[in-house]
Amino acid sequence: MVNIQDIFVLIKQVPDQSAKAGINPDGTIDRAKAKRMLNPFDRYALQAALHVKKTYGGKVTAITMGPPAAIEILLEALEHDIDIGYMLSDKRLAASDTLATAYALHKVIKYIGHFDLIFCGLQTTDGDTAQVGPQIAERLNLPQASYCEDFKIENDKVIAKRVVEGGFERVKMEMPALITVANSYHPLEYKSLRGARMVQHLLRNESEKGKYIKTITLDDIGADPVKCGLKGSPTIVARTDKVSEIGGSCKIHQGQSVEQLISEVINDTNILEFIKS
Repeated sequence: MVNIQDIFVLIKQVPDQSAKAGINPDGTIDRAKAKRMLNPFDRYALQAALHVKKTYGGKVTAITMGPPAAIEILLEALEHDIDIGYMLSDKRLAASDTLATAYALHKVIKYIGHFDLIFCGLQTTDGDTAQVGPQIAERLNLPQASYCEDFKIENDKVIAKRVVEGGFERVKMEMPALITVANSYHPLEYKSLRGARMVQHLLRNESEKGKYIKTITLDDIGADPVKCGLKGSPTIVARTDKVSEIGGSCKIHQGQSVEQLISEVINDTNILEFIKS
């Protein structure tokens, strides 16, 4: 028998990849000027959490950390039928690296309380480290499975399918546990009509928003400010450089047979010069 009560999913607001984002003098992203979006990898984690709710029951709690504008992705998660959202927002969190981020988020999780499963995206598009999920698992002393593209729950155990080089492996874990979800998992389903209507209602009635989205600070969760933000981040951005657009051209070889295609490629002088270089 499967007994699931509480499912947590960690999501993050990141700069929109299709928009230009400025860089601050200290090398960090100027998030105030950048267009914002839900981290694409977190969409798979959100889908995994909703799948557990639909299949095994329980309540989905979405957690994010960021400036006040990050409430946008919690509203988006509500449109997908999560039950409640928590937003850790505090100026002292600015410029957090993965170590400081994992510390702050693990304090949020302990503040909220009981959970059976925690889902995280594989990584974020603004950092690409894939470190926060595993670091949180270590801080909470949880079994963890990373790069998971599928899973099932049997007798209060999670059986996860992990992507590894050259194939996959299956691991079995006792709950509570943490899973980072690969982008080969099922895409996030469409928003529900019920969820969309509820969010529209909340936007028209600000006083009711607090029932579904709880905004908390470092003081609320009992976090040490010295371990958060820039103070708690040993990672130093030494320099940032603007990458020029890389040009290039593509030549398509067509032929009636494999032999003819190989002959065309071999005799292509541009390819020969590239190989020599």
